[in-house]
Amino acid sequence: MRRFLLIVCVLYSVFVSAQSTVNFLFDRDVKGELNLFIITNTGSDKYSINDKKNKFSLPNNVSYKISVNSIQFYSDTLIFYLTKDTSISIKLYEHNLNLAPVEIKAESDFSNGRITLKGIEGVTVYEGKKNEIVDVKSLTVNTATNNARQVFSKVTGLNIWENDGGGLQLAIGGRGLNPNRISNFNTRQNGYDISADALGYPESYYTPPIEALDRIEILRGAASLQYGPQFGGLINFKFKQPSPSKIQLINRTTYGSFNFLNSFNSLSGRINRFSYYTYFQFKKGDGWRDRSAFDYKNAFLNINYQLTEKIKLSIDYTYMNYLAQQPGGLTDAQFENNAALVLRRRNWFKVNWNLAAFKLEYLINDRLKLHSQTFYLYAGREALGILTQINRADPNQERDLWKDHYQNVGNETRLLYTYFINELPQNLLVGLRVYNGSTHRMQGLGNKDSTGNIRDFKFNELNTLGYSDYNFPSFNSSLFMENIISITPNFKLVPGIRYEYIQTNARGYYQNIQKDFAGNIIFSEIINENISRTRSVIVGGMGFSYRLNQSHEMFANITQNYRSINFNDMRVVNPNLVVDPNLKDERGYSSDIGVRGNFNGVLNYDLNIFYMRYANRIGTILKVDSNSYNLYRFRTNVSESYSLGVESFMEVSINKILNKSNNSYNLSLFNNTTLMDARYINSSNLAIQNKQVEYAPPLILKNGVNYKWKNLSFSLQHSYTSLHFSDATNAVLTSNAINGAIPSFSVFDFSFRYTWRFMTLESSINNLFDKKYFTRRAEGYPGPGIIPADIRSYFLTLEIKI
Repeated sequence: MRRFLLIVCVLYSVFVSAQSTVNFLFDRDVKGELNLFIITNTGSDKYSINDKKNKFSLPNNVSYKISVNSIQFYSDTLIFYLTKDTSISIKLYEHNLNLAPVEIKAESDFSNGRITLKGIEGVTVYEGKKNEIVDVKSLTVNTATNNARQVFSKVTGLNIWENDGGGLQLAIGGRGLNPNRISNFNTRQNGYDISADALGYPESYYTPPIEALDRIEILRGAASLQYGPQFGGLINFKFKQPSPSKIQLINRTTYGSFNFLNSFNSLSGRINRFSYYTYFQFKKGDGWRDRSAFDYKNAFLNINYQLTEKIKLSIDYTYMNYLAQQPGGLTDAQFENNAALVLRRRNWFKVNWNLAAFKLEYLINDRLKLHSQTFYLYAGREALGILTQINRADPNQERDLWKDHYQNVGNETRLLYTYFINELPQNLLVGLRVYNGSTHRMQGLGNKDSTGNIRDFKFNELNTLGYSDYNFPSFNSSLFMENIISITPNFKLVPGIRYEYIQTNARGYYQNIQKDFAGNIIFSEIINENISRTRSVIVGGMGFSYRLNQSHEMFANITQNYRSINFNDMRVVNPNLVVDPNLKDERGYSSDIGVRGNFNGVLNYDLNIFYMRYANRIGTILKVDSNSYNLYRFRTNVSESYSLGVESFMEVSINKILNKSNNSYNLSLFNNTTLMDARYINSSNLAIQNKQVEYAPPLILKNGVNYKWKNLSFSLQHSYTSLHFSDATNAVLTSNAINGAIPSFSVFDFSFRYTWRFMTLESSINNLFDKKYFTRRAEGYPGPGIIPADIRSYFLTLEIKI
């Protein structure tokens, strides 16, 4: 008996010595119990805790992953390695069924602007997908100009067009997709659509100001099941949350080169059950080329009301208006001789945007969440100028005038249900989307105005809509479902399916005009059209994720994709382009396989291989007119294509390598590399067989250094894009400069920030070494021809926070 008691005492003492006490500290008073989830490599446990019962004895020398999630509160996910008695501070958030805060790993205390999404956030599934987050508040870049080259420097695989120095429009493409106005992505803010017509004309003339954002979420090819069947994926601009205080005022004023002025003013706070965030932004500048001035206004209002502990109501309203003069494009010879040359002095562009959304977030119980949002767009854009080929002089006659009016309404409702199999949580997401779009497009002749100073955007009464007048109504309904199936705590399968009903229409007329070599009209006729296309599509996909341990994860997915022809494909009058009347919808699939994680806070990495297959790909080729023997651009289903590539992101913390435990500073280096081979295949047209896909650079390289010391930070970034082409035939040089090569270029940017109490001073130099380059050959506005990128420019910002 004594021996037995001795053995028990020894075992007990060993057990006690192998454990430590963890004290959980909360940043707010807790009423009721919280559910604490503790996960190790061997399994998971669930504990009930509150503000009085918050201490636990846990085994030593084990890596733990902890999180809180109950009816009222949830927390970030924290990872720590237990070696002794310790206290863990936990920040609690009230439930918000949009997108919850991102996962924060304790051993990775440097994000420097780039992190990844959790498997589930709010009512959205990200498990098993290639995803990235631009953490705006961690960036040291020029946000006043929405400089996409800097903001997205750590996002892999993006080809960015640089259209203007004011950041009025964002143009991003990825994996061989055309960057034009983000048209190959589903583009959203706070989870709802912001493009002109998500189905019929998915181009975004409005871009939220980076200064108003908390983060930007990018989801690649496998986004089709939740956000539509498009090839590109999702870009979601997430605005800042209301301040926890009653009122917070922020003023940011930026002065820059070429008379650039930006004033951004925000107000936010919480009063009882109400919370709010609002801003107004005014921006203007002259641009570095003559006739490139702009005047921009943008306002936003968000009001939230916590009706009950489980129900939250929100209203958003966005207003944006800008007027910009566009100096037009250049030929290759003109660009080399004088990139500042202006040949189109009469071109103007105007945009007016009104966007509203209403959201209902309902936490039905601990296992079931509902999110429903209804959104409405009332907007328009007007373009006035000369669109003839840039190698032809301005005829000084009536200008071309395009007017678009967009009126769209939609609703998207999601349910997320959590259930258990063998004590493992499973997550089922189901959703319904209904969308109705209406676009009215008119093309004709505007005023003559030889000076270019008149921008009244009125049709010439003597030439009443000489080109076309069309209505493009569209309707779309979708059902989608994804299920996270946990096979083990570390291995998860994610099957999904989406059903799409799509109806696109084109109703109106266009005028068929033929001219002689002198530009005189020799034949004219009115052609009426009433086109309707209806189709039902089912796309499916499968993903998986496997956590090697708490810091490293493997993921893979494959998803079918689909892109219906939009009304811009069905009917457009452009003197530089002819559209095939027999265009077919595009189909294909995209896939990823990769690994991501963090090595003890020293190295943050994300490596993956992607493959995209594209059937009936729509593109442009050069053809010869059988009558005049002139070359013209023909938009058609050019061929099948593929895009195969490797995307790599790595960031290393130098001070961690040097074993410096001082957290007051951080020095890190990052490298972002994309290698891609995108080609046309199985084509009967020898002119494009095995040619590179347009706007698909074989190499995109971005790297830089970030340094932070207390309240001081700076960044130096380098961007390189290799030579690529603007059309499917890979033409190197053409007389009109619309088709041709886009030479490789390297650009450096420097940014600086210092904070003292309630003030922050920022400075940046864009294009540090004054590189002359271009990223785009435009076929219409703001060209046609080569659009030169901005030369070196300087900016200074003062922020005051009260």
